[in-house]
Amino acid sequence: MDSGVKLIASRIAELRAIRGKTVAEMAKATGLSEEEYQRAEAGELDFSFSFLLTCARELGVDITALIKGEDARLKTFSVVRAGEGMRLQRRRGFKYEHLASAFAGRLAEPFFVTVPYDPEAEKGPIPLSSHVGEEFDYVLRGTLKVEVAGHVEILHAGDAIYYDSSQPHGMVAVGGEPCEFLAVITDALGRASSYGVTEKKEEEAPVVTVRYSDFVVAKERGGALVDIEFPNADRFNFAFDCLDKIAAEKPDKLAMLHVSADHTERRFTFGDMSKLSSKAANYFASLGIKKGDRVMLVLKRHWQFWPCLLGLHKLGAVAIPATHLLMKKDFEYRFMKAGVVALVCTAEGDTINEAEAALANSPSVRVTVTVNGRREGWHSFDDEFESFSDVFERTPDSACGDDDLLEFFSSGTTGYPKVVLHSHKYPLGHFITAKYWHNVREDGLHFTISDTGWGKALWGKLYGQWMCGAAVFTYDFEKFVPSDILPMFAKYNIKTFCAPPTMYRFFIKEDLTKYDFSSLEYATVAGEALNPEVYQKFLEATGVPLKEGYGQTETTLAVANLIGTKEKPGSMGLPSPLYDIDLVDDEGKTVPTGETGEIVIRIDRKGRPCGLFKEYYGDPDANENAWRGGMYHTGDMAWRDEDGYFWYVGRCDDIIKSSGYRIGPFEIESVIMELPFVLECAVTGVPDEIRGQVVKATIVPVKGYVPTEESVKIVQEYVKTHTAPYKYPRIVEFVDELPKTISGKIRRVEIRQKDVDKK
Repeated sequence: MDSGVKLIASRIAELRAIRGKTVAEMAKATGLSEEEYQRAEAGELDFSFSFLLTCARELGVDITALIKGEDARLKTFSVVRAGEGMRLQRRRGFKYEHLASAFAGRLAEPFFVTVPYDPEAEKGPIPLSSHVGEEFDYVLRGTLKVEVAGHVEILHAGDAIYYDSSQPHGMVAVGGEPCEFLAVITDALGRASSYGVTEKKEEEAPVVTVRYSDFVVAKERGGALVDIEFPNADRFNFAFDCLDKIAAEKPDKLAMLHVSADHTERRFTFGDMSKLSSKAANYFASLGIKKGDRVMLVLKRHWQFWPCLLGLHKLGAVAIPATHLLMKKDFEYRFMKAGVVALVCTAEGDTINEAEAALANSPSVRVTVTVNGRREGWHSFDDEFESFSDVFERTPDSACGDDDLLEFFSSGTTGYPKVVLHSHKYPLGHFITAKYWHNVREDGLHFTISDTGWGKALWGKLYGQWMCGAAVFTYDFEKFVPSDILPMFAKYNIKTFCAPPTMYRFFIKEDLTKYDFSSLEYATVAGEALNPEVYQKFLEATGVPLKEGYGQTETTLAVANLIGTKEKPGSMGLPSPLYDIDLVDDEGKTVPTGETGEIVIRIDRKGRPCGLFKEYYGDPDANENAWRGGMYHTGDMAWRDEDGYFWYVGRCDDIIKSSGYRIGPFEIESVIMELPFVLECAVTGVPDEIRGQVVKATIVPVKGYVPTEESVKIVQEYVKTHTAPYKYPRIVEFVDELPKTISGKIRRVEIRQKDVDKK
């Protein structure tokens, strides 16, 4: 039995069950007896292509989904290279190659068809079938005998036939050789075509080269970034070449407006930060910290984080920002993995207790410093650093370029966190983040919500923003409370804003009409894929569209809806000119437009760009896995549309393989999030003996909502009617909370493991 036919048949059977159609109904629609239909659905009968077309129409899916297990996605154009069409080979020998399978909502089905020569078939009656619509067949090679409604025609190369395909029809190859022909099947049911007025194409603006500093040269067209270069990157040190330079030229220019948890306001100029960072550098040097030493900073959103970090940059020590949510075992692991020499830790809360408990098993840590409080046996940064000189001279051996700058611990969604090592070139990559994505203003105030323990803080609280001359706003809150944060937009005249989708979701659950967003000019979102519902609700409330961006701890902004480019809500955007980004299959080959592939950053063609990490520190296995075939493998899946825009599908490990379909969780999550009683949702695959995996939705309801069995049915039916029916969750579970990393990302791997353990 042909495995491909069997798989297609199983998809038909499953979709029929999902749609609630009977065998009798489908038999009638396809023109088969019930017995014949059941055999076809079991993969025992050689079904015609007409049968597939009818089944797809009756079951509400594109024929691509039946044959390939993925939906068609492209809407403007699709290209199929020679021999690369979607193939279907039936057991009686007909070979079909679909020439537009990636195009969604198409009005015709174009096929390259190969008919084998069979002497017996030439002599016998022609098998007939029918389907709604019309068909055009053009013979390319060989001779084709065609029967339509009782009429028989012999067609040679160059001959064509157009007919009503609702009439019984069929064909065989004659003349002793196979026949090849082009078949175009139109849909007479009227998938309506709308031919809009072609917009007048504006004359393309010239490319302009703009030098922003000795280290940044951008090429722009109409304000949109086309290309970027970083001359002199090999000698770049952000603290000396950006901070100190601005401080020398504009010492009174605002660098940061800081609001503490008790709402105490502090304003720091570039002159202030230059002097404070030099004091910190001299202070750390006095403690025996030197170039190359690893120093962990656990400072929440305290203002001291900035002088400490920049002081380490000047000193040449390697800073390791870490979250205050770490527990004893987390500290032990990080101290050991990174070879931490010194710890600078907040004295607020229980964090310092957990850190101190870990010191007994961490012999590498020889220096401990507190901030915002004192502790016996620890140095006090606040008490000690002010007495040091505010001048720290740059020397010929000062760290720069490829020297180690930062280490981040990855979020650990699938295992133990890895140590991501960045060089002094890393801040340069964030010029794009701030100028072309955050769209910061020279004298504006930018607000990125992030704990300084995460890489996202350095995306939006320092590097790129200061390189562009913008000030940053920091609120050192203890707990995220939307009603506490939302009034600050108007109070502090915040111009640009960035946050992860989770926080936007909490925002839109508030009554946003109560707040003034008139100062807000631009808003961006990253950290997770953005659900369309969140985008629309925020736009309605503020008038500001959300510009999505994508990157990792290992990168700077890699894909984004940058300024000057056409916005596509729901899309990740276009690849940054900084990176050579591709989508590849399991063999490392570029996937066609419209098909899902892994996001990779190629270094085999243009070398390693500024902003891309150096390595996973002390982890050769992780490096070997990530750096393969001359490219960095992100582990994230996406597809690319006709305009080059990327659309997120999910992590490689999160892709659900059910009944031959490859299902990305994000699309389903986005649909479920539209339901008013859903606060958060995670979609995963659950092992199934018959289907391989089935789709499961784990849902956190909004406060006050009590889920029932009816709630499960509502979710299932809503998904069936708002996306392809085979994607609906067969299992729906309501929970109080989703498992997350300490950075707030959903751990789907934990949900999957729990389901495996239940088996």
